[in-house]
Amino acid sequence: MAELSESTDIREIVRERYAAAANRIAEGTSGCGCCSADSPFSGSTVDQDLRSTDAEGNEVYGAALYGDEAAAAPTASVQASLGCGVPTAVADLHEGETVLDLGSGAGADVLISARRVGPTGRAIGLDMTDEMLALAHRNAAEAGADNVEFVKGHIEDIPLDDNTVDVVISNCVINLSADKPRVIREVARVLKPGGRFAVSDVVADPDMDAASRADMVQWTGCVAGALTEQEFVHALAAAGLTDIEIRPTHRVHTHAASAIVRARKP
Repeated sequence: MAELSESTDIREIVRERYAAAANRIAEGTSGCGCCSADSPFSGSTVDQDLRSTDAEGNEVYGAALYGDEAAAAPTASVQASLGCGVPTAVADLHEGETVLDLGSGAGADVLISARRVGPTGRAIGLDMTDEMLALAHRNAAEAGADNVEFVKGHIEDIPLDDNTVDVVISNCVINLSADKPRVIREVARVLKPGGRFAVSDVVADPDMDAASRADMVQWTGCVAGALTEQEFVHALAAAGLTDIEIRPTHRVHTHAASAIVRARKP
């Protein structure tokens, strides 16, 4: 078992995991970033709890979740999705808005957003992984999207000015941060007054076992780092966000579910 410790650099391990996923995607051997089948930490006693499909064989991560939303982005960008939901389906995007996608990966949600906000709007993808940014630029060029921008940086320190974004979206990324309250404070900072937060993320059950939280593969697989619903609500409220809504959509683990999380900046 690869356990977390105080000295563990969570960010670097997550970056390495997603860089490897980007390389597989570029080589045409895409694999789920939020499941443990190809993990370098295989052999964990909790690996069997985390899969890309549920007991009925339904996909719980990745491209299969997009449905009709997939038509708004190049197939390659959607197929490269490592997320647990489809935030663009619930973000209620409007013409002319500025949208920020945290942990934008290969760019599917940015490109879908770009089409929704139109030529007078702007879609920004923020990612820390060079390999993912390269994929995103390639997919944007294929889409012919000229109202998009991909920025390298960390979601704990968003490289944008205060009050500049109408909507913040994210797809199964906030749970990967070692400092989630700071991420949410940064979201509140960059949102304009009245701005919206609409993300898909993993929410942990209150009784998640200690083994799941301790295992490194589960962290980079989108589970061990997840907040509980109560913790998510507290972090959003502490950052000054209101109209908080958390709606579970499907189970992704014995002790966790994917959920739509929404809030608003007053």
